[in-house]
Amino acid sequence: MSFFTEDYLLFFQELAANNHKEWFDVNRKRYETSVKEPFKAFTQHLINELAKKEPVFTDLKASDCIFRINRDIRFSKDKTPYKTMCSAVISPNGKKSSSIHGIYFEFSPEHVRAYGGVYEIDKEDLYALREGIANNLSEFQNCYNQEEFKELFGEIHGERNKKIDKDFQEAAELEPLLFNKQFYFYATFDPLTILNPDLDQLLLKCYKVGRPLELFFNQFIQRS
Repeated sequence: MSFFTEDYLLFFQELAANNHKEWFDVNRKRYETSVKEPFKAFTQHLINELAKKEPVFTDLKASDCIFRINRDIRFSKDKTPYKTMCSAVISPNGKKSSSIHGIYFEFSPEHVRAYGGVYEIDKEDLYALREGIANNLSEFQNCYNQEEFKELFGEIHGERNKKIDKDFQEAAELEPLLFNKQFYFYATFDPLTILNPDLDQLLLKCYKVGRPLELFFNQFIQRS
């Protein structure tokens, strides 16, 4: 089943060139019809599909997961008011969740992307995760060296520390990813992928392939 039309992409292409309230107000009905409602319907459909095997998602609503199109410009030099994409995170508590159990996705005229892993992490959790990795190097490396993971996501990304706690220096010689402050991964697809009736299956595959690594992380970081 296809949820989107080409006007989803055209809307954002035109918004990028006319990123101001006057243009958006004139095109608000088009936004509702071609962008907001289809994205909401797709997100709810994906939640429902995930909930068939993951009861934690059963009561989750699309409105809990979808990020606003309005940009937060309070502390940004870029004062354009609107994002040029739609994005959502399906996790146990939606946008309010700190869980690494789920999938984040964004649809823009440049790409379709699906993300997983750890993006924001505090000092205590980072230490706990590094300790877990250092004590379980083979299990960790097996997760990201799986053929499906490498084909779909490539590698683990994230900002890195230049120095690392002495407790992890020996293990870091065997696993340089211990220097990471973030441990996230993503798959990028052509923007026209949103017109594919199997778009949901593609994102469900991303969730499934990334899940073993997220389960590994969850052994050491307990989040809601």
